[in-house]
Amino acid sequence: MAELLAALSVTTDLGMGHPPEKAIRSCLLATELARASGLPEPIVHDVYYTALLQHLGCTAPMHELTHLFGDDREVLAQLESTDETTVRGTLETLALVGRGQGVRRARHLKRTLASGKESNAAILRSVCEVGTRMAERLRLGAGVQAGLLDSTETWDGRTGAYRRNGDGIALAARFALVAAQAVIFDRIGGPQVALAMVRERSGRWFDPAVADAFARVGPRLLERMSAIDVWGEVVAVEPRPLRCVPPSRLDEIAAVFADLTDLKSPTTLGHSTEVAELAGAAAAGLGLAPERIALVRRAGLLHDLGRVAVSGAVWASPRRLTAGQWEQVRLHPYYTERILERSPTLAGLARIAGLHHERLDGSGYHRGLDRQAIDIEARALAAADTFQAMTQDRPHRPGVTAPQAAEQLAAEAAAGTIDGDCARAVIEAAGQSVPPGRGARPAGLTDREVEVLRLLARGATNREVAAALVISSRTAEHHVQHIYGKLGTSTRAAAALFAVEHGLLR
Repeated sequence: MAELLAALSVTTDLGMGHPPEKAIRSCLLATELARASGLPEPIVHDVYYTALLQHLGCTAPMHELTHLFGDDREVLAQLESTDETTVRGTLETLALVGRGQGVRRARHLKRTLASGKESNAAILRSVCEVGTRMAERLRLGAGVQAGLLDSTETWDGRTGAYRRNGDGIALAARFALVAAQAVIFDRIGGPQVALAMVRERSGRWFDPAVADAFARVGPRLLERMSAIDVWGEVVAVEPRPLRCVPPSRLDEIAAVFADLTDLKSPTTLGHSTEVAELAGAAAAGLGLAPERIALVRRAGLLHDLGRVAVSGAVWASPRRLTAGQWEQVRLHPYYTERILERSPTLAGLARIAGLHHERLDGSGYHRGLDRQAIDIEARALAAADTFQAMTQDRPHRPGVTAPQAAEQLAAEAAAGTIDGDCARAVIEAAGQSVPPGRGARPAGLTDREVEVLRLLARGATNREVAAALVISSRTAEHHVQHIYGKLGTSTRAAAALFAVEHGLLR
């Protein structure tokens, strides 16, 4: 569990506008502070997971934050460490409102000033409620749920979602708050700057006992963290007994992070789950082995993790994106891939998920790969993602009906951007009929068989076909025999002539 959630915590780092490893560093620090304070291991467990997942509900208020401030990630990163009870903190917050929005900034300032403190508290409550619910789904226990529910509370009760104070705040939340703030200020100015901040906020933001523990061991721990592999260390310090996850629960955990991702925008709710179902059913329709079907389905759940790294203002834009905004969008599959690669358990999903916007003609992103570099699992996921996205409203266009999406997906397959076999499999998995004449190939060849035929016609052996298409030699041989059977021939030369006659070599 620790290894999985440490990797997936990068999603919340990106959602909060923090660099990767912020959550991991907070977790390490909070855990060591708890042990230095003499807490028993069951309580240390609650501190560990509360600190690691402190921002598990970070996408919950993205829509509201974008509406008020014009941006979400930049605002969240600033607000987390700003003391809004001071005049300086209030002015720093107002300075963020509408920044970069040009003539629309005045509109955001007006909304923010009119919203009042209750609106801010509602935003914090959404973070806490969603994080708590997700911790329950992850089966992390009541102590972690209580810690996440109180994750925004300060010792004096002047700020926070519920204005709880003192010992009324869950103990795990008190340790997590000190650790998170110390990591932020350490990055700004080093351990001594973090120490000065903790001392200044002791008794106001922080439990004095936790602040004292930090004063004793915190600066040394921060110094040590600058010189170690924090990824390995955070798994090593996990409280005993270790939490282990059976393979049967991986989809359950992936579904939590799928929902975390889709909460980023009201128009993407349910997107990842539906893509996973479509992609898995399509993979089964394509005849993939059960373990590959499971891989495609899981990749579908996690394919959009990188969306949280993109400003909500970009996803909410009803206008044509600027070059800079489009570049942010193009990078979200890259972030997905990098997050998944951090976990040995999830690394096998990284490439499939990271290629979900690639297209067979090389027009996709972020790599711009062509058909020979995109394996069948990634093609199936791309087709499922495309179909499902078409049926959902987006700020810049309305969704279409399932029959219309089937027509459009078949058209993309005919144009050579989406794999035809995968498009048909997705359309059928969605309960739709494949539009007649769309993507039809001579002699009933499938798109995959056309790819094999192209290589075969140019003299490739079965082994070379297999290497080019990333399939087994036996599968390549089966494809060749099916092609010969459909063409009514038994030689490479005759098959090559058929390919030329029907324009299949390009």
